[in-house]
Amino acid sequence: MFDYLTACLAGHAVFRGDEGFGPVLDVGDGHTLWFEQRGQGRDALVLHGGPGSGCVPGHYDLFDLSRYRVTLLDQRGCGRSRPWAGHDLAALEFNTTAHLIDDIERLRNHLSVDRWVIFGGSWGTTLAMAYAQAHPGRVSAMILAGVATTAPRDLQWLYGDIGNVFPEAYADFADHVPVDADPVHTPDRIAAYAALLRDPATAQAAADAWCAWEVGIFGGDIDRPGSRFADPAFRLGFARVVTHYFAHGAWLAPDALLQKVGRIAHIPCHMIHSRFDPSCPLRAAWMLNAAWPAARLQILDGTTHSALEAEMTTAIRAATDQMLLVG
Repeated sequence: MFDYLTACLAGHAVFRGDEGFGPVLDVGDGHTLWFEQRGQGRDALVLHGGPGSGCVPGHYDLFDLSRYRVTLLDQRGCGRSRPWAGHDLAALEFNTTAHLIDDIERLRNHLSVDRWVIFGGSWGTTLAMAYAQAHPGRVSAMILAGVATTAPRDLQWLYGDIGNVFPEAYADFADHVPVDADPVHTPDRIAAYAALLRDPATAQAAADAWCAWEVGIFGGDIDRPGSRFADPAFRLGFARVVTHYFAHGAWLAPDALLQKVGRIAHIPCHMIHSRFDPSCPLRAAWMLNAAWPAARLQILDGTTHSALEAEMTTAIRAATDQMLLVG
């Protein structure tokens, strides 16, 4: 589930954890988080996809920076936050959804923000909803693109059922699980990948296979020059974080976000989702919209998933402009 795919394929800047730092926030547990702000006006926070992708400069283009002060945050273990999973397995320690929610609150207090508009893309929509349900008084509005709840059925779709549409790529993806893992049981496959990615002898091959699948369902190629995935170290860091989260179901009870949507029923939310998104079925957004009185669901006709693809970017920018009028 990835809001960064277009950035990867179009050659946006790669931030893999070994570049120079901007501002950082020490959140304890050995983790320091990179963040950055641009613009002026209403406070907004970007929650990137993956999990494990990190932010890219193109995320600023989703907002009118003359009217928004936008904060980008690289979540634990990825981007310019340290430790970085591509170098250090310690990046996976003290790294759960609950930790990320606490990090957002720590950052909000650090920046003296009362309430902010939350934008989430793909996995970032899961994190955005989880944060808002934990701290509803700190969220004035939400924009969610490529909606993902990280429920078991959604993981089954992405790492199992959609293989019926891409059998060639799926055969390669499945070949990398250990022979003692059930080849049709998706949770076992994800856990098997997570184990391979922790072993230095098998980690890079597993990362390559995992990322080839993720990109393949969008018609991409990990070897395309200029993409994030062309960097083996990025593939390793990303795959370690995403399998770490998904092997644990993101530490969320099944359908927890849907069951607790009443906590955020009053928060204005604009959801944007493509009808034929191969990564995240429309069903999740549809179910949330039906249970969320203040939400609106905009359905795009196509396979777009990334927030940085043209059609999605246009829709998101219109939504962020509109949210200036509410909350």
